[in-house]
Amino acid sequence: MTDYRSIKYKVPTLNLDGTTEASPVEGEMWYDSGKFYLGTSQSFTGVWSSGGNLLAATSNSASAGTQTAGLTMGGHTGSYLDTSEEYNGTSWSAGGDLSLARYGLGGCGTQTAGLCWAGYQSPDLRVLTEEYDGSSWSAGGDVAVAIYYVGACGTQTAGLTFSGRHSPTNSDKTQEYDGTSWSAGGDLSVAKNQPGGAGTQTAGLCFGGNISGTVQNATEEYDGTSWSSGGNITTAVQNVASAGLQTAALCAGGVTQESPTVVRTAVTQEYNGTAWSAGGNISIARGSLKGAGTQAAGLCWGGTTGSYISTSEEYTSPGTGSYDELFTASQGL
Repeated sequence: MTDYRSIKYKVPTLNLDGTTEASPVEGEMWYDSGKFYLGTSQSFTGVWSSGGNLLAATSNSASAGTQTAGLTMGGHTGSYLDTSEEYNGTSWSAGGDLSLARYGLGGCGTQTAGLCWAGYQSPDLRVLTEEYDGSSWSAGGDVAVAIYYVGACGTQTAGLTFSGRHSPTNSDKTQEYDGTSWSAGGDLSVAKNQPGGAGTQTAGLCFGGNISGTVQNATEEYDGTSWSSGGNITTAVQNVASAGLQTAALCAGGVTQESPTVVRTAVTQEYNGTAWSAGGNISIARGSLKGAGTQAAGLCWGGTTGSYISTSEEYTSPGTGSYDELFTASQGL
């Protein structure tokens, strides 16, 4: 008679915090923390966890980099900031100062090759572009029009800026940076300010934003020449943290209503190149925050709830596959 108690079963390990040894397959059994799960077609959302706090609570800064090598520059914390901070995946430290304090500026690139431009410092909008080498900022080519609250994506040598506000009107203009100077790109379908941005100069994404006080849900995709309509964002939002690519973008937090009172959200949304779907909420509903990284490994920081925020959060997306709980290990096979 077979002794079934002596048979050993090899069950793959599954971490439901968003990391797996391999992508789960429908019908396979998985194990995590004393429980067994079966791969199904049900999906799980990504998860935000606490990161290190900023040295200075700030809103409306510019952003660049990744989850383990982030960069924030400029912003507002009751006064205009000229500071930069660098994130190493655990904590923030001081970087080189900008030559001009301002907020509402655009930013892209990496921690060692960052780019920022435009912005506002009372009483004027700015055209200044600055380039970062990991230690200090130096002047680049000016943007064509003084502007702030822009959308942004790309790299230091292939940056993209679009939309924004050049008081008293919004902009539908796009400009492309080649590492030396800005040139005109294709216009958006509608002028707006404070949208989210993701992707590259030749595969950019613009979503949400504000038109005449109304928060928007439109998404547009850029091919390096012109913009075309993408899938509408599920929750209309502006002044968000954004990250990722045109086909794998991340949008977190932001403002869903400007008046008669400001309403801020903790909602996270993910784009797959066609449609938006829900991700895991950030811990604090806030607007005017910033983001970096990818859809699978995102980072957000700062912003305001009415008070300036120093909190950072890190996003981990579980990727493909999903799981149903079967039973605990103590119940036996």
